[in-house]
Amino acid sequence: MATKIWPVPLALAVSLAALGLTACGGDQPQQQQQGGMPPAPVTVAEVDSENVTYFGEYAARVRGAREVEIAAQVSGILQERRFDEGTEVEQGETLFQIDPEPYEIQLATARAALSDAESANRQAQSEWDRVSGLFERDAVSRRDFEQAQSNRDTAEASVARARAALQDAERNLRYTRVESPVNGMAGSERVTVGNLIQSGMTLTHVTQVDPIRVHFSIPETDAFSHRSAHNNDSADDVVNKAWAILPDGSEYAEVGEINFIDPRIDEQSGSVAMRAEFSNAERQLIPGQFIRVRVVVGQYDDVFMIEPTAVSQSQDGAQVFVLDGDAKVRAQPVELGPVIDGRQLVISGLSSGDQLVINGHVALRDGADVQVTNQGNGES
Repeated sequence: MATKIWPVPLALAVSLAALGLTACGGDQPQQQQQGGMPPAPVTVAEVDSENVTYFGEYAARVRGAREVEIAAQVSGILQERRFDEGTEVEQGETLFQIDPEPYEIQLATARAALSDAESANRQAQSEWDRVSGLFERDAVSRRDFEQAQSNRDTAEASVARARAALQDAERNLRYTRVESPVNGMAGSERVTVGNLIQSGMTLTHVTQVDPIRVHFSIPETDAFSHRSAHNNDSADDVVNKAWAILPDGSEYAEVGEINFIDPRIDEQSGSVAMRAEFSNAERQLIPGQFIRVRVVVGQYDDVFMIEPTAVSQSQDGAQVFVLDGDAKVRAQPVELGPVIDGRQLVISGLSSGDQLVINGHVALRDGADVQVTNQGNGES
């Protein structure tokens, strides 16, 4: 049997369609019916101020506190080497002996010359005393008086020259013993025994290794921050300290003292040279060694350390979002410092107790409604 389809009046069909639409839309949120957006879910953390010391780490080279080229000061035959190469020597210790005989002869000659000059001076002085007395009684002529005076002055000058020559001979004889001017490690000999050497010829070198110095350079921006911290009246003494990192990554036990900051910036590298001095009694630091050094770049008081991802950029610069009441956020401009150990330093713009939005802030705007998902157990 064929199925019959009964026609539905047009007015009734429209009514049924409207009823069906109303029934389907009855489960939609009230806010969506009104055209609004739901509050954005965010995570917040309370911030608190702290004092922060910012360290920088830089490549460095170890050098002796004093590196002295030991040179001969007189000429002669090198007779003897009195030290072991590569060992420690003391200040004043004789390292080399140059043949002293020619200088001993010069010294004896100088002593004899001084004796002659002193004898002639005594005679000239005696003659001057006699003639000057006679001159006062008009018993000798002025010419004799002036001659005696001239002889006396000449004799005195001869004594002075003879004494200077004696001192020079004594010094030259002393210089036949080539001594170390500092405590340190002696290098290898440059000239072997038996050679005729000339004054000024380098014989070896001595490097003072205790204390020892570490030379390094830091970028000009870090140097500016360091200098600012150094000039701050409230700065800690730690600003003047340095820590050495040995090649194996361990930290050297002794803390160094910064004793030089170059007042100029190197135009080629844009860096500032610095130097620190360390005690080196155990000889762990070796001249020429490549290490790293850690120094204070800056000190900051009452600043905030936050996650770098909490910072966004606006047309006016860096900003963060903080809770403004219970359900809104405020865009807060901030002044940023460096990133230290993976955390962003905020110099100004925040206050202790602020609830900082740390998640969900990407699409936020100033004054936006939010729903705090960790209210009551937020991070601090």
